[in-house]
Amino acid sequence: MNTVEILRNEPERPLMPAIRAGLKGKCPACKSGTLFSHQLTTRDNCENCGEELHHHRADDLPAYLNVFIVGHIIVGLMVIVMRWDLLSVWPLTILAVLTAIFFSLTLMRPLKGAVMSTQWALRMHGFGGHDE
Repeated sequence: MNTVEILRNEPERPLMPAIRAGLKGKCPACKSGTLFSHQLTTRDNCENCGEELHHHRADDLPAYLNVFIVGHIIVGLMVIVMRWDLLSVWPLTILAVLTAIFFSLTLMRPLKGAVMSTQWALRMHGFGGHDE
């Protein structure tokens, strides 16, 4: 039996509900157990349903998404502030750095959860229960 036949026999895993659960830090399978045991440390298994989560390969994608999103927010704010000459250079620099730190720390965990849940829904990296 090949991989395509195996995947046809598996129940569907809807992508968007899984991503929403991941953004909240919840297990994509049961939507109630937690993905993380600490700030960014993932659990090996969901404490509620027992779904194996150690397969994930989030690697650098959450960080790249974080840089992309936060970069657009910061550049947008800086363009607005500089266009209307609201702050001088140093206060603007301090504001931009503090805003970037705040948004980066706030977004990293939801982004990692969303990437992990996407991999689960698409049966990537061992989440399908078969060898790749």
